[in-house]
Amino acid sequence: MSEEPIQDQDRDLVLYEVDDGVATVTLNRPERKNAWSIPMERRFFALLDEAAADPAVRVVVITGAGRAFCPGMDVQRLEQNAQPGQSLNLQARVPMYSRRNMPKPLIAAVNGACAGIGLVQALICDIRFAARGARFTTAFTRRGLAGEYNMPYVLPRVVGLENALDLLLSGRVFDADEAKELGLVSRVVEPEDLLDVARAYARDIARNCSPRAMAVVRHQVYGDLDRDFTGALARSYSAMEFFAGSPDFREGVASFVEKREPKFEGLPPDFDPDEATRDAFLPY
Repeated sequence: MSEEPIQDQDRDLVLYEVDDGVATVTLNRPERKNAWSIPMERRFFALLDEAAADPAVRVVVITGAGRAFCPGMDVQRLEQNAQPGQSLNLQARVPMYSRRNMPKPLIAAVNGACAGIGLVQALICDIRFAARGARFTTAFTRRGLAGEYNMPYVLPRVVGLENALDLLLSGRVFDADEAKELGLVSRVVEPEDLLDVARAYARDIARNCSPRAMAVVRHQVYGDLDRDFTGALARSYSAMEFFAGSPDFREGVASFVEKREPKFEGLPPDFDPDEATRDAFLPY
């Protein structure tokens, strides 16, 4: 499916800046609390593609402008879709989890309300920081909907089966502190410090971790979720072979011995993490 080009009037719906190896992607409809729209969707995923292709970008932070992250689909779109005879026409939409396979770490800085399709965007990320007081909900059952965008598959793998069923069946609202207890977020930060803390974490791994190694680790973790132990072990040995004697491994060891910051090369746009695990083998 070919994706529609971004219109000039839609470019400010999501902001993008790069600094010190970190791209910050900001949902930017504060007057609508960053409610999700189709033009925002196209702009958001286009910017993730831009970050994936830019060797200067090593880590991506996703957040929202104002006091909300994303409370879900814009109510105007919901009202339209709720009318009799309406079709979602999902084939005209950007595949929601397509960028989960991008080779760079994604960090969510959830600064406020996070619900429905907004929660999906947080779940696409590898690591989630939340502002204390931020509120979450799956929301779907309270809107007369089933679990959308594969959330019934993803959420149990993040918070466990019973917790996922609780959140999906009830559609109840829960806060950042409970989200941390459930394992939905890994860190709760005071609202005024959230973005600084998330960016500091992103800068640390951008400066000190091999982009190739991070890309392969993400590929291993997500690819092995539904693989058996032996298959995952074989891929792990292949990745070990791939990095043995590599420039990144040499630099990682040298920087450790010399007690200095490593100087890893940026990730080439054509790097394929599957190269490290494609010829999976066991050495016995």
